[in-house]
Amino acid sequence: MKQEIYSHTTSQSALVRVAEISARYRNRPDKLMDVILAVQKVVPSMAEDVAAVIAREMGLMQNEVYSFITFYGLLSVKEKGKYIIRMCNNAPCHVRGARAVMDAISDTLKIGVGETTQDRRFTVELCPCLGICDVSPAIMINDKTYGNLTYDSTQALIKRYIREDV
Repeated sequence: MKQEIYSHTTSQSALVRVAEISARYRNRPDKLMDVILAVQKVVPSMAEDVAAVIAREMGLMQNEVYSFITFYGLLSVKEKGKYIIRMCNNAPCHVRGARAVMDAISDTLKIGVGETTQDRRFTVELCPCLGICDVSPAIMINDKTYGNLTYDSTQALIKRYIREDV
């Protein structure tokens, strides 16, 4: 597994908020996911300083928090864009034209899988399954799913997000 590198310094005000959220669950390691999901709403990434505050306030080791964050695909130590585009990489999407969909995303945004646009608006990721194989190939942008995509329909969809006409 490729190890991600901490890359972002979090503002003091955000770290104070992280401490407030985490402190509610001191000595409750079973609540780590709840804390991380709440914290994820106030910070741009689960950076080293964020993990350190969570660990300190919850009474955990920092490597426990880091291991937890890097285990789950929807969590990241890297800053992500405003719009996270997740592309299914399983067989049904592949067989039904996922390559053309990924090409449309890459051609339109000029980034590949695992990358974020320079303006921090878009991040592209692969995921194992979106659970909508009947409308494959499919993508998810944040919490919205889109299926039965082609190169052209994907490019039009991404352009709508660029214009923020969604």
